[in-house]
Amino acid sequence: MDYVSTRCSEKRVESARAILNGIAPDGGLYTPVSLPTIHSSQLTLLRTKSYEERAAWIIGSFLTDFTSEELADFAEKAYSRFDTPAVAPVVRCSDNTHILELSHGPTCAFKDMALQILPYLLTASMKKCGITDDVTILVATSGDTGKAALEGFADVPGTHIIVFYPENGVSDIQKLQMVTQSGENVKVCAVKGNFDDAQTGVKKIFANGDFAAKLSEHAIRLSSANSINWGRLVPQIVYYVSAYCDLLNNGTIREGEKINVCVPTGNFGNILAAYFAKRMGLPIERLICASNANNVLTEFLETGHYNAKREFFTTTSPSMDILVSSNVERLLFEMTEHDGEAVASLMRELNTEGSYTLSAELTERIRSVFSAGYCDDEATLQCIRRYFDEYHYLADTHTAVALAVLDEYRAKTGDDRVTVVASTASPFKFAPDVLRALSDEPCAQTEAAGKLSAISGADIPAPIRDLAGKPVRFTESVEKDDMLAYVTRNLIG
Repeated sequence: MDYVSTRCSEKRVESARAILNGIAPDGGLYTPVSLPTIHSSQLTLLRTKSYEERAAWIIGSFLTDFTSEELADFAEKAYSRFDTPAVAPVVRCSDNTHILELSHGPTCAFKDMALQILPYLLTASMKKCGITDDVTILVATSGDTGKAALEGFADVPGTHIIVFYPENGVSDIQKLQMVTQSGENVKVCAVKGNFDDAQTGVKKIFANGDFAAKLSEHAIRLSSANSINWGRLVPQIVYYVSAYCDLLNNGTIREGEKINVCVPTGNFGNILAAYFAKRMGLPIERLICASNANNVLTEFLETGHYNAKREFFTTTSPSMDILVSSNVERLLFEMTEHDGEAVASLMRELNTEGSYTLSAELTERIRSVFSAGYCDDEATLQCIRRYFDEYHYLADTHTAVALAVLDEYRAKTGDDRVTVVASTASPFKFAPDVLRALSDEPCAQTEAAGKLSAISGADIPAPIRDLAGKPVRFTESVEKDDMLAYVTRNLIG
């Protein structure tokens, strides 16, 4: 299967090259020229398979220059580090609400679902493309991607990884997970700004031709572990297909029955993966996009107007504190039937004006697939308390945003269809806020995880429990305009 840039649908590359490059030379995002189809007979077969086997088959339908043996090996190695054989279990919350738990990996967040397998895909892509240079993975994170990427690439031969995070825009646990990361090939640096500042800085580094030439002189090339990299996005399609198989297996739905999917998202990659699953033929009716107070996606999906020039809020769901959602570009490419010129024009407008507005026809096309909503921090905490009291389900702050938006969607539409809610992180990654939702008693930050465990009866996940006492390795912070200098200093001196 070939891939093209979202800003030019003519020049094609194979999947290995798309994964290795991370981002297209014109600044666009690699997207497949066509999508594979999942037939009912294939779903019947996948129902009988393990998560690893489902992953190898689905990923293989996109990455056709990889062998089935390679992908089976990669999936087995990647998902053996999860704390449950199910890898991404579906947990019943109520008759029509089922939680897809994506936080059972080594960093307790959904980014593990892709970033545990991406290093294998990337190193294999290097060999397939005949690349002997070292590859540096450049990452901007709003919290979870950074640690998951660090964990996946730590000490992988032939690679280095540099992670930038917003200095005051991640939870204390997320920060501690990153700054204590082991590995000789890893670097972590705070950016004095928000996630959009960090993400824009990384994109500028990728687009800097002079810097790329300088790196080439030192046998170094850049790639990405953000969801702008297709190798990050395609493993995320797997868990939606797997969830549908599990719902069939436990008798929740019948063959061919449509479900809804509700996803808390900031950069739009997680819900875009569900959209691709739907396009492949997975029986999904509505995709419900849940945002926090940074509700740029809600406005966009409802009105067709994307406006990043708005007040930025630091919330209790920091991984969603994003105003420029990169993967919307891939959605626009699909919805315009691969009109690269139109997408490029919209992205230029976003870059120069901070906003753009779609045509009424294109807006309606998007609205026919997506619903959207948002909630603030107070509603998020109320939702955590309600779902714990009524269903004894302990949700993190991001998952609670999705549950609150789903409740509002159902009240507004009367749509009680079986819905899968993507649960994106362990509640213990945001223990102070989750605890605040359940208890009015004051508690020191260092005691929050233990007290949350005592109140809820849930065990603290080992990767979070084991952070205690780990030495801090990275303390540097830079201005957003100094990110290139930091990368230069650490790669070539």
